Amino acid sequence: MKKNIFVYFLIFTTIFILLSACSTAKEEKKVEKDQDKHSYHAENGDLRELTASISDPPKFLEDQHEQIQMVYGAVGEYQDLLEYIPCYCGCADSGDHKDNYDCFINENKENGEVVWDDHGTRCGTCLDTAAKSINMLNEGKSKKEIRQYIDDTYKEGYAEPTPTPFPS
Repeated sequence: MKKNIFVYFLIFTTIFILLSACSTAKEEKKVEKDQDKHSYHAENGDLRELTASISDPPKFLEDQHEQIQMVYGAVGEYQDLLEYIPCYCGCADSGDHKDNYDCFINENKENGEVVWDDHGTRCGTCLDTAAKSINMLNEGKSKKEIRQYIDDTYKEGYAEPTPTPFPS
């Protein structure tokens, strides 16, 4: 069932990518006061939100499409994969991201709290990269095979990749 959901998501993100692109420009956003003081805007304009754990999704996902919520929900389970997968949307410069995992989760704290990043909600490249990578791992591909596929897929026509180490 999980694999079928990712197949549908891949179709959705392919269409989504054709209709949109990541914004690499620093957008000026008004910082709204959050009641629980767990949300703030990073210097690049991304919304960051602290939750108690990886299983506690951020509030900024509430109004997002179900497929975006699904990717965010899966990202935490695939940290060991996505930290080896680069992102090609330009977020290395605009958001100081190091890998595709950073497009969704800014920080995992020692006490289990998570600082989420809303960058992935606005970027088809980030979403597509994560979904394809997770789907390929579920199909039995190795981290190296997945990384090579992502590098080959996005090497032309996209921004410079994040400075992500190649899996050993």
